[in-house]
Order: sequence, then C-alpha cells, then structure tokens
Amino acid sequence: MELLLTAIDVVLNLNRYLEGWVTAYGPWIYLILFIVIFAETGLIVTPFLPGDSLLFIAGSLAAAGGMDVHLLVFVLTVAAILGDAVNYRVGAWMGPNLFKDNNARYLKREYLDRAHDFYEKWGGFAIILARFTPFLRTYGPFVAGLSRMTYAKFATYNIVGGILWVASLTYLGYFFGNIPWIKANQGLVVIGIIIVSLLPAIYGLIKSRSGDSSVR
Repeated sequence: MELLLTAIDVVLNLNRYLEGWVTAYGPWIYLILFIVIFAETGLIVTPFLPGDSLLFIAGSLAAAGGMDVHLLVFVLTVAAILGDAVNYRVGAWMGPNLFKDNNARYLKREYLDRAHDFYEKWGGFAIILARFTPFLRTYGPFVAGLSRMTYAKFATYNIVGGILWVASLTYLGYFFGNIPWIKANQGLVVIGIIIVSLLPAIYGLIKSRSGDSSVR
C-alpha cells in the first residue's frame, strides 16, 4: 500500500521529482529518462511507469533551462523506438511457444492467426495509436510480435509513432508547461493528460461491448 501511495505521489508531483533529479544528476538525467521511457515501452512488466506526463514535464523543465530540449527529444525518441523493437522481439520469440498446442483452450493457434491478419491490415494505425495510450503503449508492440506482424511494417510505424509521441508531448511541455496557471496546477495537468490518453482505449472498450450486445 505504501509503495502504491509513493508511486501516486511521484506521478502527481512529477515536476518536483524531475527538477530534483536534474539538479542532483546533471547530464546523467538524460540516461535516467532514457531508462524510464525504454522500460515503459520495452518491458511488459512496467506499464505503470509515467510516459505522457514525463515527456510533458521534462519539456517544461527544458524550457526552464534544466536540459537541452532538442537533445532530450532525440534521446527519448531513441529510447521509445528501441523499447518497442525489443518488446516486439520478445513477443515474436514467445509466440511459437505459447501457441504450439493446437488443442489449448485459451491460446489457440487460430487466435494467433486472427491477430496476425488484424495487425497486417490495421497494425500500423494500432502501433501509432498505442503510443499515446497507457498500457497499450507497453502491450501493443508485444502483441504485434506475438502475432507475427511483418517486421518491416512494424519498424516503419514504430519509428513514426516514436517520433510523433516524444516530439509532440515534449515540445508541448517546452512551449506551454511554464505558463503560470499550468505550472501552478501541474498535478491537475498530469491527471488531465492521463485521462485524455486513456480516452481511445475507453472508446474502443465501449464500442466492442456495444458490438457484443448487438450480436446477442
């Protein structure tokens, strides 16, 4: 419980923590942020790490002189792209072992084939959209690898999505994060960013459930 409360405190007061890290670690802050973004996008066990809010707050700190914003965007874009690439490879490696039993009740080969068809048709859009959605950002590339999405196609959208995600949120923070009202209410801004980023997933869930209801 204490660990959960600490995690919530870090997310809601991310600006204060990041500012302290910039002061304490100097240039090493780029490596620290690289590790956080890489872990959130590349390790399926860390979907809870802040991504959207971290980029925004880091951008606002860069505007205040704590970091070079262009170097920050470059470093975190590389972290995001490498994270997704590793996640894809893990999924591709695990897929054949998870679905090798054709008689399995839940992990049937036909499910994997359906996922493959989906990612071949809509995977590019899904990979880019997942970049802006917590949890999907972590599990999207893993499922793409699991379903054997063509890697060349995945890599293209991985790069495009990584650049769009990191650059848009970091530069938003850089240009708007130090507006007095936003700076004074960064906890609320972080919550707002989290809510907005979850809207696509909520919409998809509602739409799928309404579709299931209509079928019945």
